[in-house]
Amino acid sequence: MTSIEKTLSMLQRGINILSIEIFQLFYSLYHKPIVILFHVRLRIRNYMKKYVFSLVIAVALLLILKNTTKGKIAGIYVKGVVANVISKPGYINTSGDSIATRVLLPEGYKRVVCEVGSFQEYLRNYSLKPYGSKIINYDKSEYFAQDWHEAILEVPVPSNGLQQCADALMRIRSEYLWKQNRKNEIGFNFTSGHYCSWKKYAEGYRPKIKGNKVTFHKTASPNHSKPSFYSYLNLIYMYAGTLSMYHELEKVPISEIKIGDMLIKPGSPGHIEIIVDEINNEQGDKMYLLAQGNTPAQSVCLLKNFEDTSISPWYRFQKEEPVYTPSYYFEKAEFIRFK
Repeated sequence: MTSIEKTLSMLQRGINILSIEIFQLFYSLYHKPIVILFHVRLRIRNYMKKYVFSLVIAVALLLILKNTTKGKIAGIYVKGVVANVISKPGYINTSGDSIATRVLLPEGYKRVVCEVGSFQEYLRNYSLKPYGSKIINYDKSEYFAQDWHEAILEVPVPSNGLQQCADALMRIRSEYLWKQNRKNEIGFNFTSGHYCSWKKYAEGYRPKIKGNKVTFHKTASPNHSKPSFYSYLNLIYMYAGTLSMYHELEKVPISEIKIGDMLIKPGSPGHIEIIVDEINNEQGDKMYLLAQGNTPAQSVCLLKNFEDTSISPWYRFQKEEPVYTPSYYFEKAEFIRFK
């Protein structure tokens, strides 16, 4: 390691520590713009030109080190920003217009074979916006963090603000089933545990909700159209989420995860991200790509790996080990699978 690399490494650690204190002040806002991180990012660029001061900064900041979850999230974010400044993406084809063509493979790896017409094939070949597209919120504003993604998926974002993290994944799954003419399989549990299917909605049945009590009554004319389908999804967005998905769907051990499985932290709020590609090598080592929707409702993006920038945007998962992604800290790698 050269002296410059050592200095940059110390700078990364120093900024990592500073961000712990900053992030703790703002984390309670939960996914709202954390403007202070932008100030840190701008300062990073200035520090890159002043290597001589980095050692002093790192040593001073070590005095305020605190090993907290919130600090770790902030640290991973800032570490990734530093990596963006000093390196170029190694596994990105900027002209690629799908997940399979945008993300390249590390040496010795190959993509796992997917069945034609499967959900796995559908996700791997999902269309992307041009490289460099920004994360846009439901109100057309730019999301505060534009450093943590390598791609934007072609998933429209409704202006009503309902399509957040879990909702975006339920939409992707539902649209796949629609295109496969498997419409009768479209359905999700509300957080209350009551199942709401597209089939019954299309027949005119609507929920009557009183507290945790839900009953369905035929109060509308049958409508099997695409606009009606998206009205149904808006209903799902309001009454389902990470918590209901966690309780409804099959849990999958890490040894068996595949494309389409979802990394989840159930809760209100919780968070969820979906595997959109998988590769392996002859030694059996596996790596994956993650995509997410977010809060506030916004573009669905393919995530970078700020924890291990050497393989970004690929991820590895270990049983009972935490997972750091740019926007979220999962205390352990826990996965669920659509029916």
